[in-house]
Amino acid sequence: MRKVSVQEFITLDGVMQAPGGPEEDKSSNFKYGGWTAPYFHEADEEASEFMAKIMQPTDLLLGKKTFDIFEDYWPKHADAWPGINEVTKYVVSSTPGKSDWQNSVFLTSVDDIKKLKDSDGSELHVIGSSVLVQTLLEHDLVDELVLMMFPIALGSGKRLFREGTMPAAFKMTDSLVTKNGVIFAIYERAGDVETGTVGA
Repeated sequence: MRKVSVQEFITLDGVMQAPGGPEEDKSSNFKYGGWTAPYFHEADEEASEFMAKIMQPTDLLLGKKTFDIFEDYWPKHADAWPGINEVTKYVVSSTPGKSDWQNSVFLTSVDDIKKLKDSDGSELHVIGSSVLVQTLLEHDLVDELVLMMFPIALGSGKRLFREGTMPAAFKMTDSLVTKNGVIFAIYERAGDVETGTVGA
């Protein structure tokens, strides 16, 4: 059984669209691409260590759009992410595909994802991939959330949690608040949602 870890940059209002740059994802006339950049200019040593820890080489599970962005960028900048070329990149696409990027494998269905999760191997890290993340949340296939929340609200854009997310409880296993207000938090799956009456 392989752990699925969803790792996302998000705003206070849950937007995850185009954190890295203005041209990353301009769909629906999104105007705020690159909203994380000012905070990384001021990144402190603790934040850098936290990022290095979660970016350790492991297999990736990606949506097609995120894979296309990665495929265009990372083979030429692999020194900034050691191991990115060597790990297996599993790409979820509605149609069969192929890639010249080494160790790229295409999946076409939820059943393919379930079979992959049930197999032996390293953790599967999901980055970006907004449509894929919704599918994983809907089918209760997320074991861990690694959220990097930035102190801004955008009011529009693709969000991490949408209608269709299966109710689930999580517990925090690690966290860090940086000097410029970015919150890093790791949550692992913790059973079903419990309810009750406050003060009863």
